[in-house]
Amino acid sequence: MNLLKRTAAFFVVMLLLVTAGCSQSSSDEAITGRVQTAISSEPGLKKTKVSVSTNEKVVHLKGTVNSRGERAMLIAAARKVEGVKAVKTDLVVQAEEKSAVKPQQKTVAKAQQKSVVEAKKKRELQAQRRVTPPDVEFQGTGR
Repeated sequence: MNLLKRTAAFFVVMLLLVTAGCSQSSSDEAITGRVQTAISSEPGLKKTKVSVSTNEKVVHLKGTVNSRGERAMLIAAARKVEGVKAVKTDLVVQAEEKSAVKPQQKTVAKAQQKSVVEAKKKRELQAQRRVTPPDVEFQGTGR
């Protein structure tokens, strides 16, 4: 009889542990589904292609977006979902990355070109100063 009680208690504990483990993963799956629904229901985010995953109620967004505003909207939509503890992002802002590099390179090139022109002008002014003035006759006081 004692063995039967121990075996039954063991199975009850195992059943509770298995149920708790399943509810955690299904809860994460449910959160993922709700986040995907929230993203697709936002008017500005319908065309975005990001992957959503959830682990221990922490949502992970991964993908490429067109702007920082779009990134912020995705994060806000995920945070609004019930059951989300935190949001991690690996979202890359594609359009701003490209545009941020090119103007910077142009600015550097313009600055270098400007400094070359200024140096050339400076050398020309120094060369002009070295030219001796025309001879001027001095009439001294004849002492």
